[in-house]
Amino acid sequence: MSRLVVMGSGETAPTMVKVHRGIFDSSPADLTGPAIMLDTPFAFQMNKSELVARTMGYFAQSLGRDVQVAAWSGDESPAQQEKSLALIDGASWVFAGPGSPSYALRRWRGTPVPAALAGVVRRGGTLVLGSAAALTLGSHSVPVYEIYKVGAEPEWLDGLDLLGELTGLKAAVVPHYDNKEGATHDTRFCYLGEERLRALEAQLPDDVGVLGVDEHTAAIIDVDARTLTVAGNGVVSARRRGVTRTFAAGETLGLDELSALLRGKQSAEVGDDGSVGGAVTSEPAATVAGAGGIDGSADGVALSLRAEADRARRDFDDSLARRDVDGCVTAVLGLEEALAAWQADTLQSDDVAEARRVVRALVVRLGELAEQGAGDPAEKVAPFVEALLAVRANARQTKDFATSDLVRDRLVGAGVEVRDGAEGTSWALTAST
Repeated sequence: MSRLVVMGSGETAPTMVKVHRGIFDSSPADLTGPAIMLDTPFAFQMNKSELVARTMGYFAQSLGRDVQVAAWSGDESPAQQEKSLALIDGASWVFAGPGSPSYALRRWRGTPVPAALAGVVRRGGTLVLGSAAALTLGSHSVPVYEIYKVGAEPEWLDGLDLLGELTGLKAAVVPHYDNKEGATHDTRFCYLGEERLRALEAQLPDDVGVLGVDEHTAAIIDVDARTLTVAGNGVVSARRRGVTRTFAAGETLGLDELSALLRGKQSAEVGDDGSVGGAVTSEPAATVAGAGGIDGSADGVALSLRAEADRARRDFDDSLARRDVDGCVTAVLGLEEALAAWQADTLQSDDVAEARRVVRALVVRLGELAEQGAGDPAEKVAPFVEALLAVRANARQTKDFATSDLVRDRLVGAGVEVRDGAEGTSWALTAST
């Protein structure tokens, strides 16, 4: 089974464990080569050793798979480069993920690496490329950091076109397709936004479209069967000059159909539900939410560590309102477990710092709860308040208003609000009590 797997993001996150496991479990039993990680996309980073360790830990702990590292930054000795190529050449599964697509292209182009990666698939193995590495797959590639972070004019780089070589599809691959990090500005389409993507589309040759893969989503291409199956939490998009066909998790389409969509050569009669083998939209489209709960989770796993932190805060607040100490503790412990689970994710963001801040805040609030006591204070003082109110009621009946006022004033001074009404007297503790 020759497969090319394109992951939009989350390739080392808890959200994609199920997808990875399915890929491993469906591999042919007689394909016994090692699992190899190629470190190139992040090899320029000062913490690359940490990222390698975290990635290896993710596959070992979450999937029970030992992964070896093929180092390739271009600065290795000739002997080390040959060793890395030999590892790839004997592998049944090769993975590369986040980092810089333009750096990876510079380091791979004109070397034996692209041919070695294609060889994995041709031998019946699986090539898994996510995030930055996925951007190198098509005929054209987005220099995303240069555009989004540095302010370079939108332009295409020449991609490796492994997608075209292995499948015949002519496309620019765009991961992080449904990204929402911008909040107040459009960061869909791998941080490009609609305006920049339209400008770039106008520069593409007539026979090249855009293959978009949502975050925490995989496009699993079976090269032999010539099919693409969507897995994960989002959708895969075939976009042609602003018109998009989307395919949700569990859907499979033929590569010939996909090729026609990317080239704009196939029109579909859209049914009453707006779709036929996939939803048709005209950009700018509404963001397609992943399957799952209100936090965008699927299979009980939130789509980001920040979403886990938001969920923990909500659960803590709900439990605190019910004076449910166990629920408060469970919320804190759940977020601590999420921090550990997401530790292997190599996507760099401030989510970890935010989650740690939330953990600390919830622990402080637990401490305050311990000082105050979790029980309802009104229940504890009720016998004394009711006794004093009975004294007050008796005083009022005997027109001893001095005593009645004295009891009321003392109760108010102690933080008890007394309310006299047509149906009798009621009381409540003030918020400061």
